[in-house]
Amino acid sequence: MKRYIPILSIAGSDSSGGAGIQADIKTISAIGCYAMTAITSITAQNTTGVSMINGVAPELVAAQIDMVWKDIPPLAVKTGMLFNREIVEITAECLRRHDVRNLVVDPVMVSTSGSLLLERNAIDSIVSNIFPQALLITPNINEAIELTGETDPARQVKRFREMGCRNILLKGGDSGRTDVKVDYLSLEGENDFITLRADAVKTPNTHGTGCTLSSAIASYLALDFDIEEAVTRAKIYITHAINAGARVKTGHGHGPVNHLFAPRHMKYIITRTREKWRLK
Repeated sequence: MKRYIPILSIAGSDSSGGAGIQADIKTISAIGCYAMTAITSITAQNTTGVSMINGVAPELVAAQIDMVWKDIPPLAVKTGMLFNREIVEITAECLRRHDVRNLVVDPVMVSTSGSLLLERNAIDSIVSNIFPQALLITPNINEAIELTGETDPARQVKRFREMGCRNILLKGGDSGRTDVKVDYLSLEGENDFITLRADAVKTPNTHGTGCTLSSAIASYLALDFDIEEAVTRAKIYITHAINAGARVKTGHGHGPVNHLFAPRHMKYIITRTREKWRLK
């Protein structure tokens, strides 16, 4: 009998549907995997900002994770918005207990609209309890600076290694560059960066791009691609999703990407785009 490829997203809910759990479900499904969730927080938000956040009771977060694992063990896990120290600590405990293999950590701290999504007292807990368990972390420019106190990518990676991180993807989507967006992937045991370039897309519709990328990486890891290949494929996916939604008007602020632009044709898109970008 055939089986789905199950992915678990541990993250917050976005009422506008563009980021968080909602973006993860769309992404995982578009890539052909089976999305499962453990919701850490409920946000009241839209494309212009976040008006309210309530964290889910830590015991309920743990119960969601444990119930999923008991019946449908995920082949990869992605964490996003963990909101507070209590949720971080109980999530870390669950992940240790279940000995998760493919853990992708998106250290969500601030929304695209600028709203704080992580309480200050939770940052140290993520560093000490979540990072050492991660196969890959995916901080953006501002998160990398906040977490390491460094602006140079090489020094940031050095600091992340000291925190126990094995593989680090430094995302450049928030850079001011208007020609290309450059990400740097540092693999365990390697001294040099793998550079991933994509043409910049002129659009305000970038809500949920970090969530989308990390859940795409988790999906490709579950499909048994190695880290470099999973990140490359996820980069191609998010770039096409941004392009597909670039001129779609949704709300009055930062609109979402188009997660479901062509799910059945992804393998052909990846082949063509890899050739164009020469990402090998």
